[in-house]
Amino acid sequence: MSVLVVTGTGTEVGKTVTTAALAAAAVAAGRSVAVLKPAQTGVAEGEPGDAAEVRRLAGADVTAVELARYPEPLAPETAARRAGLPRVRPEAVAETARALEEEHDLVLVEGAGGLLVRFDDRGSTLADAARLLGAPVLVVAAAGLGTLNATALTAEALRSRGLECAGVVVGSWPREPDLAARCNLADLPVAAGAPLAGLLPQGAGSLEPPVFRGRAAGWLSPRLGGSWEGEVRPAGREWEGAPR
Repeated sequence: MSVLVVTGTGTEVGKTVTTAALAAAAVAAGRSVAVLKPAQTGVAEGEPGDAAEVRRLAGADVTAVELARYPEPLAPETAARRAGLPRVRPEAVAETARALEEEHDLVLVEGAGGLLVRFDDRGSTLADAARLLGAPVLVVAAAGLGTLNATALTAEALRSRGLECAGVVVGSWPREPDLAARCNLADLPVAAGAPLAGLLPQGAGSLEPPVFRGRAAGWLSPRLGGSWEGEVRPAGREWEGAPR
């Protein structure tokens, strides 16, 4: 794939760190990478946003592009309306992604919040941008209790729009997973109707960038350019094979 859209089942599930891991793995494989953030909210002018964080973790060779920025930590359409700033249109997202695709091997489009968060006053969403691009969508999900319903709803929204789910990634795998998290490793692919494509360890974004880059491929499945084979086996109360 040359364009991959990254969405989450909600906020704070690890989309940005997952996007950085995808970028780092691709760069390590010799691919040129661009990251597009259509709408950045909750960050003041001059402060680093999610695209800059991806570049910090994955490396300076990554191209980082942000289309719009709104100061309040709200849904993009709400934040734009309150700030009196132009909304992001899915057509602009698709046009920018296509332009980046001409000069890069991989373009990662990271959404804000979940798949159906409104971009504009027409009710446009990240799903509309993905449809215009004909791009698969990777779903980043939480590990614990409650994630199955959110994942299933996101997957259903993708299917109803004729969009391909590229897989589901757990954006923050806890150091001491509880019973729900352990069971969810088997249940998430069922809820998503797509393979479990990666586990990112809790705190991955806090690693020093060189360490992050060296480990990123080990958190992602081969379908995402990584080397993780998905083996997390029960051994008493502990689970072997979880990423370190």
